[in-house]
Amino acid sequence: MYKSFSMELAGRTLTVDIGRVAAQANGAAFMHYGDTVVLSTATASQKPRDGIDFFPLSVEFEEKLYAAGKIPGGFNRREGRASENAILTSRVIDRPMRPLFPKDYRNDVTINNMVMSVDPTCRPELVGMLGSAIATCISDIPFDGPCAMTQVGMINGEFIINPTQEEWKSGDLNLTVASTREKVIMIEAGANEIPEAKMIEAIYKAHEINQTIIAFIDNIVKEVGKTKHEYTSCAIPEELFAEIKRLVPPEEMEEAVFTDEKQKREENMRVITERLEEAFAENEEWLALLGEAVYQYEKKTVRKMILKDHKRPDGREITQIRPLAAEVDIIPRVHGSSMFTRGQTQICDVCTLAPLSEMQKLDGLDENEVSKRYMHHYNFPAYSVGETKVSRGPGRREIGHGALAERALVPVLPTEEEFPYAIRCVSETFESNGSTSMASTCASCMSLMAAGVPIKRMVAGISCGLVTGETDDDFVLLTDIQGLEDFFGDMDFKVTGTTEGITAIQMDIKIHGLTRPIVEGAIARCREARLFIMDNCMKKAIDAPRPEVNAYAPKIVQIQIDPAKIGDVVGQRGKTINAIIDSTGVKIDITDDGAVSVCGTDAAMMNEAIRIINLIVSEFEEGTIYEGKVVSIKDFGAFIEFAPGKEGMVHISKIANERINHVEDVLTLGDKVRCKCLGKDKMGRVSFSIKDAK
Repeated sequence: MYKSFSMELAGRTLTVDIGRVAAQANGAAFMHYGDTVVLSTATASQKPRDGIDFFPLSVEFEEKLYAAGKIPGGFNRREGRASENAILTSRVIDRPMRPLFPKDYRNDVTINNMVMSVDPTCRPELVGMLGSAIATCISDIPFDGPCAMTQVGMINGEFIINPTQEEWKSGDLNLTVASTREKVIMIEAGANEIPEAKMIEAIYKAHEINQTIIAFIDNIVKEVGKTKHEYTSCAIPEELFAEIKRLVPPEEMEEAVFTDEKQKREENMRVITERLEEAFAENEEWLALLGEAVYQYEKKTVRKMILKDHKRPDGREITQIRPLAAEVDIIPRVHGSSMFTRGQTQICDVCTLAPLSEMQKLDGLDENEVSKRYMHHYNFPAYSVGETKVSRGPGRREIGHGALAERALVPVLPTEEEFPYAIRCVSETFESNGSTSMASTCASCMSLMAAGVPIKRMVAGISCGLVTGETDDDFVLLTDIQGLEDFFGDMDFKVTGTTEGITAIQMDIKIHGLTRPIVEGAIARCREARLFIMDNCMKKAIDAPRPEVNAYAPKIVQIQIDPAKIGDVVGQRGKTINAIIDSTGVKIDITDDGAVSVCGTDAAMMNEAIRIINLIVSEFEEGTIYEGKVVSIKDFGAFIEFAPGKEGMVHISKIANERINHVEDVLTLGDKVRCKCLGKDKMGRVSFSIKDAK
């Protein structure tokens, strides 16, 4: 049965068609918000996947370029690998929805969002987020929804609910908040040094809007929702837990996990697991479940130690940060480098500077965003966690971590006019035991300063964890969580910022939401920690951007020319500009408004290129001495090239003080000569004299 539902959302109509398309999916929502159209579907396998100990959820966000009236590039002319924006959007949808599925559910679930039309005033990412929640809520897939998402922008201090593409890019805040009926379940933000109090206000403004959307979804589910299907539970039998606890008492498990060395802890757990495998060798059913059972026993032990005893596995206090270390210039010849270490998490970051022409080209649904000047890439090799695995290129996690660190630093970068460079930072994970993305932020900030990038302020980041009890007011916040506390805890709340405010937030949780005291407490704890990291670690390695770019970095000088003269500098089919490049070895970029960037490592050649360009775009001045090369000899005189495409003539009578019969008696092709401009003759032609320049 086809039904349509509508509501007014931030001044625009949101329409959801149910039963109109994709009827064979478990749930499908045909979403319209303005002229943006997204088809969201949710499907599940009939049986659980064998041999896994996790919930196999896959979230996809498909950007069809026809949605923006574009034909894909490349030979195939069809959409290929998901763009970075599509991957990041998939992650934002996945993170709040995953905890709302049953913990013992092992059926494959795929949530797909296909963008079919894009209205610049209605961002497709938001529509896909809402469509995913609606499609899953009305389906027969077990799901403890509904949940809703709202985006908040800010311009001139005023909040904008569900901003347009242009407002999203030009404002001071990019905030996405997901909520259930009672609590916030996901926060993602990029901000221009927004104060903590203002950020909290924005978060709960979005949470308030989410409640109106949830009421709308409730009505849809009431009308067309399916009964949730039964499923095979993969929960661990209580009798298995009881037997494990008898063989490995809680005191022994506590002793096994209570160490600040990840390798020692893993060795302790390996010994315990082998002992249990021997004990259950005759029970194949229990043996198959043993790995998950030991994991859960370890998890319960760690949570109990933290929540009841305020005792962390590595012995730290609840607010204590692991040992810190930082240094710069660890890699020779690169433009900037640094290493940041926090406990057993270590990042090496390398910064590279290049002309603006090397900015990343983008091919996506946003018609206005065609390039990206600052690029941050994050790599996570298997050796960083002591594992062996062949590298297959960056996955969704690597792309997400790189984007978070990138978002953290963009607000403090100089403008193109102040610093006309494309900038790339690469974070190499040397060792990982919790929150490498925040270590990447700290390392990248230092490598930028080491490279001579004049950032406005230092940026640092830290992650805050959480362990909750049976009630909302029974919780413990943990500063600087390590891997074990992340795996077994309830939250990974990452915040980056300067002394002035927040530049980025990414919050992941494993429970059904956070109360306001938890959100406020985590944000306050992260501010305290990041200021400590800056003052007690980063500033000791480098406390300000270097006054000049690294000796191995290209130097860039910008000049401004009349836009009408751009064609003269470029020449027919690029002949003139290529001649300048060939003769000087520099790189030259020219923008439509006449801004010329000359890039090179040889100052003399850069100055020569600038001299030539200025000569091309300026008029010859009477009485001025110019240097040029003889490029043509005629009976009546010689033609001198002063710059590619810019020539002048010296009459035979102006070549030498004495009378000459033939130009060739004095000049040959290729001779370099000095000429004085004599001004224009009666026919308006500019003439020159060699003899008057001596």
